[in-house]
Amino acid sequence: MPVFSFVSSKGGVGKTTSAVVLAGELVASGRSVIMIDADPNRPLMLWSELRPLPEGLSVIADESAETIIDTIDDARSRAHFVIVDLEGTATDRIGFAVTRSDLVLVPMQASVLDANEAVKAIKLVKQMGRVAGREIAYRLFFAKLAPAIREKTAKDLEAQLAANGANVLPSGIVDRAAFRAIFSLGGTLHTLNTTDVGGLAAAKENALTFAQGVIEALKKKAAA
Repeated sequence: MPVFSFVSSKGGVGKTTSAVVLAGELVASGRSVIMIDADPNRPLMLWSELRPLPEGLSVIADESAETIIDTIDDARSRAHFVIVDLEGTATDRIGFAVTRSDLVLVPMQASVLDANEAVKAIKLVKQMGRVAGREIAYRLFFAKLAPAIREKTAKDLEAQLAANGANVLPSGIVDRAAFRAIFSLGGTLHTLNTTDVGGLAAAKENALTFAQGVIEALKKKAAA
């Protein structure tokens, strides 16, 4: 079954938040999802302990570069989708996970520094593709975008990335209170109530559009 890996060599870009948002949408559509926490800080494991997860969603921890391939292969045999949340540093475990991925998702914020780090991630994906003997699909996306309007910097960076042949998702993750609430209250957007946090409807719309973009990218990869 398809494996999505979230990769960034820079911490704090919204990697884990985006992974949880995607998992929530896939489970809400009736698919089973196993999330693999491959970050030494264990953000997914901590989140999963806040409240019971919805049916069809589970979180497991991976221990090291020596185990990540087996962990992914076992998970993909037991669920419709596997989502791997990797640590924010360059390690062998990231490279091994990329070789097992059907789509690598690279979050970035609207800054030149983040764009440079995203380019490094793309280079890693291409290198691992040569190691694996196949082309590994990837998509960049903006995370923690301003909710009111898209910043000019983000628009300029997206145009520059596209002009240089980078693959960018049409919709990123907006910085909304509902996304932050997931990590204080637990669960997914679909287990939150309007009494828990404001702006839930807008967050759900953003999450659905993001997930649809990911699935469309996966379909294009399969068609190719």
